[in-house]
Amino acid sequence: MAPTVPSAAKSASPSQPSGKSEVTDLKQQLRQLAGSRAPDADAQRRDVFKRVISCMTAGIDVSAAFGEMVLCSATSDVVTKKMCYLYVGAHARAHPDLALLTINFLQRDCQDQDPTIRGLALRSLCSLRVPNLVEYLVTPLTTGLKDPSAYVRMIAAVGAAKLYHISATACIDADLPASLKALMLSDPDAQVVANCLHALQEIWALEAAKSEAAAREIETLHSKPVVFYLLNKIKEFSEWAQCIVLELASKFLPSDNNEIFDIMNLLEDRLQHANGAVVLATIKVFLHLTMSMTDVHQQVYERIKAPLLTLVGAGSPEQSYSVLCHLHLLVMRAPMLFSSDYKSFYCQFSDPSYVKKLKLEMLTAIANESNTYEIVTELCEYAGNVDVPIARESIRAVGKIALQQYDVNAIVDRLLQFLEMDKDYVTAETLVLVKDLLRKYPQWSHDCIAVVGNISSKNIQEPKGKAALIWMLGEYSQDMHDAPYILENLVENWDEEHSPEVRLHLLTAVMKCFFKRPPETQKALGATLSAGLSDTQQIHRAVKPKIGYLMSSTVYQLYIRSHLTCLQIGSIVSHLNTQRILQA
Repeated sequence: MAPTVPSAAKSASPSQPSGKSEVTDLKQQLRQLAGSRAPDADAQRRDVFKRVISCMTAGIDVSAAFGEMVLCSATSDVVTKKMCYLYVGAHARAHPDLALLTINFLQRDCQDQDPTIRGLALRSLCSLRVPNLVEYLVTPLTTGLKDPSAYVRMIAAVGAAKLYHISATACIDADLPASLKALMLSDPDAQVVANCLHALQEIWALEAAKSEAAAREIETLHSKPVVFYLLNKIKEFSEWAQCIVLELASKFLPSDNNEIFDIMNLLEDRLQHANGAVVLATIKVFLHLTMSMTDVHQQVYERIKAPLLTLVGAGSPEQSYSVLCHLHLLVMRAPMLFSSDYKSFYCQFSDPSYVKKLKLEMLTAIANESNTYEIVTELCEYAGNVDVPIARESIRAVGKIALQQYDVNAIVDRLLQFLEMDKDYVTAETLVLVKDLLRKYPQWSHDCIAVVGNISSKNIQEPKGKAALIWMLGEYSQDMHDAPYILENLVENWDEEHSPEVRLHLLTAVMKCFFKRPPETQKALGATLSAGLSDTQQIHRAVKPKIGYLMSSTVYQLYIRSHLTCLQIGSIVSHLNTQRILQA
């Protein structure tokens, strides 16, 4: 038998090299280029570094070339430096002993004349996250916070937060939070100010649990001078930084109404910002500040409505969903405010299901006497949607609107039209809603029963829909000529029905039908009681008592489920012979 070829010897794709031979070849090339001063040495280093990064991203272990990569880092080419820092950052935590080799060249690069290289070196030095190298980070960070380049100061501010996560003691002992605070209040560059604010919030939030001084610093951060200083510079910040400043402003406690109006005037134009996160953060500030001012709070609702509705129709579905979630909370608080803008919540063909579902909930909430007809008309269009869950939700929405309105003429007609669509799920959902409507509006029973009576129970497969039909057969059996015979047919198929809900409704419906049409229902009642007594799913079958006790238990359960009066229970016992019924 021929020996099996080892997996390492198999040929690999040129774009994804594998095996030790490739790493060895890279090490040799890097060693040759380490001290080379040829004119094209930088270009050759860049090509080799690209191959190393390619191997690393392909999942090949190239940590064996760590020393050679460090030796080749002595170059002025920024692209090569970036790739070297990427390699070092990826392998330093896994190989802390090798990370020590990078300290010298990173510290040297932190003093380079090029601010880009200084910033990249400082970021890489803080990204090593090796506890043994903490002592080498403090000095470059302290120097970086005073660097003449805004880019380096920006990197140093974030590096201070990284140092705190590595060693909180070293960060606090070096008094870096105080340096960050001073830099935040004096630096002319907006991004440096934002990074300092973010780093301070992160450091003091973690430090407040064990230090009262940090808790006081957080209060200082939320003070009027700091908040107003940042709000006056908010136009200079990036979108990410603006969200941080606005989050800070939302926690500010103004001393009087003048401060509230000053902040709202400063942030008025942020409501027109193109970025949805900035708009939502601004709205949060407005709502927070005016929470105790009822009249102004209502005016804020009016003011923020237009920006929110604009964001819903612009951007990606994910952004629309995020904005709709915020709108949903506002709609639940003040549905009348959005009642005139119901068309903004109509479902679009391209909307994903999660967006459509949220819009349906909002349409249900804002429906009132002035817009019910238009909303119900729109919802009825969704009942034939190819997305079955959305079709179900739209039918339920129509039912919810009907239950909360006084004039339901048109809504009932629309619901009854659903029964003619000849779709199982539409029929089932509609029957459930018709049952709920009849309980609240019994005056519509004549119109509903005229349509429901033409539905065959054989065409309904869902338990909830079948249970609703059975309930109507029992409740309005005097108006449905075939009700006793339909119920009798259902009782004959008792064993084929596995839903306890349907069986309990059938038991109750037959009893109701018997009170209204005894001669036609007596046989069905006997068969129902007999089937119910032998049903293994019923609780009263846990113990086998005598027939008389079984009958009393059944009647008691009927009383609980169908709300029969004591006189009606007595009439059952006095007019029926238990044994004769069971034998019928």
